[in-house]
Formats: sequence, structure tokens, C-alpha cells
Amino acid sequence: MNVAKSGYRVFSANSSVACTELAKKITERLGVELGKSVVFQESNRETRVDVKESVRGQTIFIIQTIPRDVNTAIMELLVMAYALKTSCAKNIIGVIPYFPYSKQCKMRKRGSIVSKLLASMLAKAGITHIITMDLHQKEIQGFFSFPVDNLRASPFLIQYIQEEIPDYRNAIIVAKSPSAAKRAQSYAERLRLGLAVIHGEAQCSESDMADGRHSPPCVRNTTGHTGLELPLMMAKEKPPITVVGDVGGRIAIIVDDIIDDVGDFVAAAEILKERGAYKIYVMATHGLLSADAPRLIEESAIDEVVVTNTVPHEVQKLQCPKIKTVDVSMILAEAIRRIHNGESMAYLFRNITTDD
Repeated sequence: MNVAKSGYRVFSANSSVACTELAKKITERLGVELGKSVVFQESNRETRVDVKESVRGQTIFIIQTIPRDVNTAIMELLVMAYALKTSCAKNIIGVIPYFPYSKQCKMRKRGSIVSKLLASMLAKAGITHIITMDLHQKEIQGFFSFPVDNLRASPFLIQYIQEEIPDYRNAIIVAKSPSAAKRAQSYAERLRLGLAVIHGEAQCSESDMADGRHSPPCVRNTTGHTGLELPLMMAKEKPPITVVGDVGGRIAIIVDDIIDDVGDFVAAAEILKERGAYKIYVMATHGLLSADAPRLIEESAIDEVVVTNTVPHEVQKLQCPKIKTVDVSMILAEAIRRIHNGESMAYLFRNITTDD
């Protein structure tokens, strides 16, 4: 049975080989077996979960990595959590290294805050605690009604820089946009390196389609109060692309939390190459690498893309040898051990700044 000496159990919420790889690494470090369960899709694409052993009165950790089919992965997690709840598990702790829908954490016109919705769904399904890594916005922790441990991957990526990048002392940390400057500054300070910021690139996250807000108001024939005259809202105008900082003759290391559509990274690499950088690395926690990302990276000026294994990306690595992986199963396993034993989590956040 999957019962450790201290009495907790670890399950994977996905049965595919790519998604269970991280779960197996974590259980090997913990010295326990992966829980016996079956997760599969019915012929009509409904998710079904069968837990094959008793979990009554136990603390359960569910490991769920998020593949390309995000919505199916969410349903797998919800259905498994509810199955464990109705099987009388004592505590159900979700280990979700990459938290999906994390970019949809702000209200944009008539949209919705999907991160808040997902947090409510997880709580309703029976999850009582979450372990995740590098949330896109740290404020997402406030959406939950239970504890959230937001671990950091930066120590592993910094170690990779120090051990795998020759002459890293001649490197400079680059933020591909002003919004990423705080994260880049944290890396630069810990590595004792310089900092550069690319300013003027297209900010897709702030662009919105026309929704009628700039339409003229309806003309009303009123004899009374004509209403307030609001000041004219000036439209944003992007300045020419510039690099704040000297990258000439240096190794440029672009850091971010997510690398998905790589267009911005490819454009940044071209700019840095024009400014004299002789080698360009991209470091990110979550390597989603959607669509044609592997091909674009292979054809770009980027020399290497380094991501962690929070998201399965073995297929993308086969398509592009520039993609390298850093294993973070050690810190996830240690977090599980400390939570179960009631130990402080502070050790896992030592030398970590709030901007990291």
C-alpha cells in the first residue's frame, strides 16, 4: 500500500506518462509509492476517476501537472479531489506546480477573473491546501479561502546559470518589458550582475478590442443639468523600442515566469543581438511552449531556453534541442514532507525577495 511511516498518501490526477513523470520523481524522493488510481476519459470525453485503495482518515496529496489540454486537467483534479472527499480523506492538498488561468487574474472590461472562479471550484471540490510555484501574480493567493504555498524556482534557475553558462560573470540580466523589471532585478542582485530593460515593445496584455467605449454618447434633448464633462482620455502611444542598459559584448539572460507564445522573446533576442549581445539565454519557470514555439525558437537568435519541469514539454524538446529542463521535484517533495510533519515552510523561502 501507498502508506508512508507517517501515514500520508500521494496520488497523480493524470494517468498519462508525460504528466506522471514529475509525480514519480516526487514520490521517489519521499520514499513512498504513487497511489493506486485510474484517471481516464469516457467515449463521450467525460472524466472518470477510480481510487483503488482506502483513503479514510488520511492526508492526501494530489499532484497535477497541466498539459496542453488545460480544461481536461482541471476536471481531472476536481473529480479526483471530490472522489477523495467523499471517501472520507482527512485533508486533501493539491500540488499544482503551474496554476492554470493565472494570467486571467484581473478584470478586463466585460471579462471575468477566471483565477478566482477556479479557486472557488477547487475549494468546493474538497481541496484544503495548495502547493504551487511562481504564480503569475502573487495576489492570486488572496483568491483562495485556504492556505496557498507559492514556491519559487529562481534558486534552481540561478544555480543553472552559475554551473552551466560559461563565463556567466560577463552576463547581464534582461527584462523583456518594464513589467518584468522587478523579477529581473532580483536575479541580477543575487548573481551580482548588471540589469537591462527593453522598453517600447508591444504590450498585448494591455491592448483591447474596440468595445464601444470610444463611441460618442447618445444625444439627449434635456433642458436640465447636462452632466459632467469628463476629461479626454489620451490613447497610449508606444515609444520606439530601446534597450536601457549596455548589452554590447555581453551574455544576455532574459528572465520571466512563463514562456508560452515566444514571439516577444524572439523579438527581444533580435534586438539584443543588434545591440551587440553575443549569446542569448531565456530562463522561465513554466515552459508552456504552445503552437509553433519550438520551431520559432530553433530559427531565432536565442541560443538556449531553460525551463523547469512544472509543465510536461518532452515533445517540444524533441522538436527543438535548444530547450533545456531543470528539475524542481526536490523542492516540491520537501514542501510535501514539511506540510505533513507540521514543520515550518520558511526554510524553502530563505533569501527570497517579495519581487522574485
